[in-house]
Amino acid sequence: MKVDGGRDEIDLHYLRLLSEATASGYFLNPDEAFARELVKGLITNRKRYGYESCPCRLASGDAAADRDIVCPCDYRDADLTQYGACYCALYVSQAVKEGRKKIGPVPERRPQAGKTDTGLRLNPETPLPYPVWRCRVCGYLCARAEPPGICPICKAEKERFERFM
Repeated sequence: MKVDGGRDEIDLHYLRLLSEATASGYFLNPDEAFARELVKGLITNRKRYGYESCPCRLASGDAAADRDIVCPCDYRDADLTQYGACYCALYVSQAVKEGRKKIGPVPERRPQAGKTDTGLRLNPETPLPYPVWRCRVCGYLCARAEPPGICPICKAEKERFERFM
């Protein structure tokens, strides 16, 4: 469907995601045709469910139950760190974007139906399931297993993060 100035909905959404990813220190899959197919799936899911669930996962139609798989999903950063791509491979690491690493299979991190174990383990030093990392450049805080590869605020490298708590 043509919208703004003759551009189609997929093109506009792809360009918006690309801009947001770049501004936040993330990268979209360098295979643009593949990435656009995933964007098409996000748009389809938004029309179907009212939210953009991951196009590679089965959504339930319950926004609260699917909150963890709304793109970008809760598992993106851990997948990027460990595998170089998120589960659906819309987001990739810098090494993948630059062709220094190939995308391989990314196992599903989302707990399966009927299972309550999320895989989170409490850190013995804090009651939080993840350590909190602080960017020493701008003070950005995030709670995750490892610091981000690039600070989404100031673009500082991973090495500039310190464990905050």
